[in-house]
Amino acid sequence: MRTDVLVIGGGPAGLATAIASRLKGFDVTVADAARPPIDKACGEGILPAGVAVLHRLGVRPSDDDALPLRGIRFLDGGASVEAPFQFGPGLALRRTRLHQILASRASELGVRLLWGTRLDDGSKLPSCRWLVGADGQNSCVRHAAGLDRASWEFLRFGFRRHYRLSPWTDFVEVHWGPRCQIYVTPVSPDEIGVALLSRDSHLRLDSALEEFPELQKRLQGAEASSAERGAVTVSRRLRRVFRGRTVLVGDASGSVDAIAGEGLSLSFHHAIALSDALCSGQLASYQAEHSRLARRPAFVAGMLLSLDRVPWLRRSVLRVLALKPPVFARLLTSLAVDQH
Repeated sequence: MRTDVLVIGGGPAGLATAIASRLKGFDVTVADAARPPIDKACGEGILPAGVAVLHRLGVRPSDDDALPLRGIRFLDGGASVEAPFQFGPGLALRRTRLHQILASRASELGVRLLWGTRLDDGSKLPSCRWLVGADGQNSCVRHAAGLDRASWEFLRFGFRRHYRLSPWTDFVEVHWGPRCQIYVTPVSPDEIGVALLSRDSHLRLDSALEEFPELQKRLQGAEASSAERGAVTVSRRLRRVFRGRTVLVGDASGSVDAIAGEGLSLSFHHAIALSDALCSGQLASYQAEHSRLARRPAFVAGMLLSLDRVPWLRRSVLRVLALKPPVFARLLTSLAVDQH
């Protein structure tokens, strides 16, 4: 077998890259050691900029699959501030359902999907013109290509669980505490996702919720609809994202802390940028666009992590913004606009 583009990693980043490349006319194959549906601990929200890219890829989750997200609400003790997205809603849906939708779209376009196929199983992998590493933070493709060198990196820890509970809002809620943040995302008419982010690798949801009595009260008696799943969230900037004809996308290519909420949206933008570069045959143009795309999410993550480190400053900022909602709305809009 031979293919133009071989994507190693069949998560959202890899499937989006396969779809974007196939729409440009390339022959595309995706290989992943796992089998669908592939899940991962994440907040399961897609910002409006990411929704716009999905639409460009021909991916439009139905109302039965996804809920619109109207905006973001920050809460810290008695302080609360919120603002709606100004250029259309975001989307929230279960990670497993998103994966199914992307896999179906890729299959519909004629992408070969080799599930249960490992990178080292050369007998089952086609030769290719370009090799794309979309295999996550611990990318084997990145390591094999000698692209591991990072200019900086920072680790935190995330855990997620779902509850059978009707959402009380169509906003993503970010609850700030002394040791962590807890994100609450409505993912269906009768289910919410609750995600924890912390520097403490030993902190788990049940213990963290004790620091948020109002949220704990809302969840009291609600049935857990999924097991608690954990992951490492890495802020990492790589010096290079390609070498020769090997190129990286998604978390394999570097990432920002999940506090920015940009993971999925950023990987979808990578897919578009790489497909454009493949058409020109100039991967250096993808390197430049990749760096540009990372600037705003990295700024957002850095700003929010700074507030996380200084609780008194965070509370002061939230109180000021609560008194001036239009200011917070403009700030949110500047952070959530399309990156193209």
